[in-house]
Amino acid sequence: DALWLIAIGIITIWSVDVARGGDVANGKRQLFALAIGFALFAIASGVAANFYRATAHLWYVVGIAALIAVLIFGTVIRGTRGWFQIGGFSLQPIEFMKVALVLVFAAFASRQRHALKHFSFFLGSAFLVAVPMALTIMQPDFGSAMLLGLFWFCMMLVVRARARYVVSLIALVAVGSTMAWFFVLQPYQKDRLVTFIDPAHDPLGAGYNITQSIIAVGSGRFLGRGLGLGSQSQLRFLPESHTDFIFAVIAEAFGLIGSLIVVGSFVLLWYRLIRMMTRATDDFHLFVLSGALVMLAGQWMVNLGATIGLLPVTGVPMPLVSYGGSSLVATLLLLGIAESMHLGKR
Repeated sequence: DALWLIAIGIITIWSVDVARGGDVANGKRQLFALAIGFALFAIASGVAANFYRATAHLWYVVGIAALIAVLIFGTVIRGTRGWFQIGGFSLQPIEFMKVALVLVFAAFASRQRHALKHFSFFLGSAFLVAVPMALTIMQPDFGSAMLLGLFWFCMMLVVRARARYVVSLIALVAVGSTMAWFFVLQPYQKDRLVTFIDPAHDPLGAGYNITQSIIAVGSGRFLGRGLGLGSQSQLRFLPESHTDFIFAVIAEAFGLIGSLIVVGSFVLLWYRLIRMMTRATDDFHLFVLSGALVMLAGQWMVNLGATIGLLPVTGVPMPLVSYGGSSLVATLLLLGIAESMHLGKR
């Protein structure tokens, strides 16, 4: 399932490069990232699970340091200072912070397994997530920050935190969101939210991307227009077609059938992670597997929802499918760690 998704992603990225008369540089870079990702997957899956338990805090500290460093030395791409440029390649620290956050949350939860319903755990886990969220917002990358917050909220449901804590959190988020609207969000970010509610209010401006994405998805119909033949994606009507809106390219090229195959492949991947969770013999293993499921499924849901107009456009890539070396490598690393938990090597 994961290999199938990667293959679909690379073929789609390659088709966009070819149709636009490029030198397929994106496809080549994605293949290079895939080679690194496969190597890390093999290494990570063979490492004893206790290594991750013992070093979880180090992953977290390194991740925080990288997020601080990118604010100082990073390169600005599409208005966000979130990448390190290394030669002809770019590295996005937030993608690897997601892996570190899964590990540190699992380690913290397994150590506090008898106090998961206590306020101390609720507050402590919130702090672990709040620090990288704040650093990510400073880039600013609100999509990734929102994903980290969604991860923490879902993990609170997994550990069955007390309802009054969760309700209090929702109220706090509502107040914070209201304040953010007036004092934090930039005009283009407000436009994205308004566009989410009414894409037609500015169809040639803030609503252009989502309008073109919905057109691309619908134009694929049942069997699709064929690889490299979609007008929306191949004639540059659809911006960010190989990253944020790659599912729209797939839907236009392969139609409903191809879209269902992609969705079904993700469902199968989530099912396998759930099967691993049911067989976990250790709290740390269980929390790592559930954290990996929540992080990857949340990222998929946010990307897919934006593509079809159900969620605001946030710039979050579709795991394993979208162009982006950091995302692909980090996702394969996380899946390798999940495989290590499943094998249960100590």
